[in-house]
Amino acid sequence: MIETSLLDWDGKIVSTLYTPYCNFRCPYCQNAGLVLNPDQYETIPFEVISNFLINHRNWIDGICLTGGEPCFFEDLPEFLEKIRNLGMEIKLDTNGTFPKILQRVIDRGLVNYVAMDIKAPLNFNAYEKSTRIKSKELLERVRESVDLIIHSGVDYEFRTTVVPNLHSEEDILEIAREIGRAKKYALQNFSNRETMDPEFQKISPYKIEELEEIRQLSLQYVQCCVVRGK
Repeated sequence: MIETSLLDWDGKIVSTLYTPYCNFRCPYCQNAGLVLNPDQYETIPFEVISNFLINHRNWIDGICLTGGEPCFFEDLPEFLEKIRNLGMEIKLDTNGTFPKILQRVIDRGLVNYVAMDIKAPLNFNAYEKSTRIKSKELLERVRESVDLIIHSGVDYEFRTTVVPNLHSEEDILEIAREIGRAKKYALQNFSNRETMDPEFQKISPYKIEELEEIRQLSLQYVQCCVVRGK
């Protein structure tokens, strides 16, 4: 738990909560410990979370629930309902592979904002390279979640962590085309400080100027495109 964050939800002050486990193995993942060895982290009782949020309700707008993959858990709607009952807004980060859970939390009005990672162009070869998935069904679930989010009526963004040896300019433009007139698409600059695959620490990130050029080109497909990680 990061008690106060100004970075995880544009325009909001939130507490960021991290869940363990993920069904992806992205080699550039910054939270590999939560995925591969979650037992090394303390489990935070809900009472601790709720007490902090209640005591800081005049400062904190809500929470950002990230991971790992929060939708990995069947009881996610029940957890979010507890947060909602505290009067908090909720942003959910997801990789899009659990559309049924996502549909449940949207239908119950439990999220104000959804941020979905799109790891690569929506073809199996590209997704396998970026996430190490072996199941084509997972990619179909990602496609389902894209469509669900766009038509949900909930505020949202799609985002891609742009890694030089995984994503070319054309790859990013292909993603932008595939998500159509999406409300918001964020290009997140890759960081090589800590990665699931140590070899990726040898890769230099794109220059911000390069990402800005890609951002401009993406605007022919999406309504808004931003660059993060400046």
